[in-house]
Amino acid sequence: MRFISDSSSRGVREQLFELEGVPGVLWTPEGAAGGRPLIVMGHGGGQHKKAPDIETRARRLAAECGFAVVAVDVPGHGGRPVDEEFDRIATENRARAEAGEDLARLIAEFQALVSRRTVPEWRSLLDAVQRLEHVGAGPVGYWGVSLGCGLGVPFVAAEPRVRAAVLGLGGALASAGDAARITVPVEFLLQWDDERVPRAAALALFDALGSVEKTLHANPGKHSEVPDFELDSTLRFFARHLG
Repeated sequence: MRFISDSSSRGVREQLFELEGVPGVLWTPEGAAGGRPLIVMGHGGGQHKKAPDIETRARRLAAECGFAVVAVDVPGHGGRPVDEEFDRIATENRARAEAGEDLARLIAEFQALVSRRTVPEWRSLLDAVQRLEHVGAGPVGYWGVSLGCGLGVPFVAAEPRVRAAVLGLGGALASAGDAARITVPVEFLLQWDDERVPRAAALALFDALGSVEKTLHANPGKHSEVPDFELDSTLRFFARHLG
């Protein structure tokens, strides 16, 4: 892990880094020493590691809960180079969707493909970050919606260090098998009028989760209209299960 910059503001330290060619950012409470819970965050499609919804949640988790939070750019996003294979498939999918093919199915297939790369990247990320003195090997949580859900479901299913997860805005077409292997507490976000993920597919993914403790948060609105109060719920959820 090679650190690129180190700054602090409003009680939160922000460190930009690169790990095996993957750009990332780590937020911790300013002056933090010793171990603490760690949240891995997965950004949405077309976004990056410091997208507004990621950074807002990360800074509040660090400042108000004392957690460490880490996010990286997924392939083809942010500071990552263009991935020719993924770019070609995305271009083909746009054309297929315009021709009338099911967009939700195309998105699910693409996310399943990308997750085969991101899951091992994120597990290596956990190894590296938990070796840092001001993070340590404490409990781990995961937050990711939309693309962050599509990539997060197989990650949470594969990674035993994750003890709680916030997921949502995703469907079951490609994730049901992995979802069945998730047994940790889950808070699941669903937008009732989502124009990208069919309601039935999102409900099917929630139903497929193997967790005994899982809560469905369904709100009116489109894909990107998750209410601000869900951020407060996220903080309470992770504080209860990790803090």
